Amino acid sequence: MINKDFFQALEDLEAEKKIDKEKFIEALEIALTSAYKKMYGEAKSATVRINPEKNTIRIYSYKTVVDQVEDPDKEISLDEARLIKKSYKIGDMVIQEESTKDFGRIAAQTAKQVVMQRLKELERGIAVSEISEKEDELLTTVVKRIDNGTVYVQISGSHVEGIMLPSDQIPNEKYEVGQRLKVYVKKIKDSFRGPQIQVTRSNIGFVRKIFELEIPEIANGDVKIKNIARDPGNRSKVAVYTEKPNIDPIGACVGNHGIRINTIVSELNGEKIDLILYSDDPLEYIARALNPAKVLSVETNESLMASRVIVPDDKLSLAIGKNGQNVRLAARLTGWKIEVKPESALASTDNNEAKEVEYELVELDDDDSFQALDDLEEISGDENEE
Repeated sequence: MINKDFFQALEDLEAEKKIDKEKFIEALEIALTSAYKKMYGEAKSATVRINPEKNTIRIYSYKTVVDQVEDPDKEISLDEARLIKKSYKIGDMVIQEESTKDFGRIAAQTAKQVVMQRLKELERGIAVSEISEKEDELLTTVVKRIDNGTVYVQISGSHVEGIMLPSDQIPNEKYEVGQRLKVYVKKIKDSFRGPQIQVTRSNIGFVRKIFELEIPEIANGDVKIKNIARDPGNRSKVAVYTEKPNIDPIGACVGNHGIRINTIVSELNGEKIDLILYSDDPLEYIARALNPAKVLSVETNESLMASRVIVPDDKLSLAIGKNGQNVRLAARLTGWKIEVKPESALASTDNNEAKEVEYELVELDDDDSFQALDDLEEISGDENEE
């Protein structure tokens, strides 16, 4: 029915493709059993057994010994059973080997279909298993196709495809088929079409991994990233620190003549990066987080995780940033609510005349975000100085 060359092919597949032969055998037995039932009757109780050691495929039918046969596909009379074996009694199961002569062609076709299907499934399964170990990692991919704004990428070294939704792309970044692209593996999940690998270039994990890739001191743990706040495509604030007194964490990130940070900015499609030296002192940390603005003083209310920051009048728009970006990222980076006031507000008794903006922590999507409570249009000079 199926000759020994078939079994040799299974051996070769196991050796070359690292695919478990036993899984093939199991799937083939199920498929051949189904094919046999379709050929000889769905009601028939039968099973196919494959023995690769002997290069054989055998079909066995099962019938229960009964006093009176009502279902000939599943039952056999006591008299007929005792013609096979005299010791049979009511309730016993009679197992008989069926002829495979007429089943050979169907079996061969079925075997071929199963092998092709299982080969694809198992190869994909192996690839996905390997990729699953790469979750939360940075991978190099090649853009395979672009469909309605969604970018499909080929994971290098595998047959697995990754999907990058518009929300996972850097705004205004252009992609072309065949382009090599670094992506962050955001999530691997099952779907009705099989495992789906979601990749991104827009979340903070991507920035973190790019820093680890380009800065050896971060990769080996000498310099550590405390937190990252990001407005994809526009600006990121990265807080770094070290426990080693002989290392300058900011300098390590910048590199000689800015080569390291420039490489990162280039990978982020020109996104600006503020490097912030982390401090355990919240007053100092908040002041640094508002970089590049100069801060005169910081007051905090620890019970409310709220702070008030005083800046020179001419640096108010810089501290707030265009559309509130700078203070919003500073608040997200530090975890503190930040209220920014100009120096002139200290001398004013009329709160309506004071220029201020307040940000409060809210939950948005997967990341903590901050939302302006006051109308930014009241703030003069809304352009952020570079």
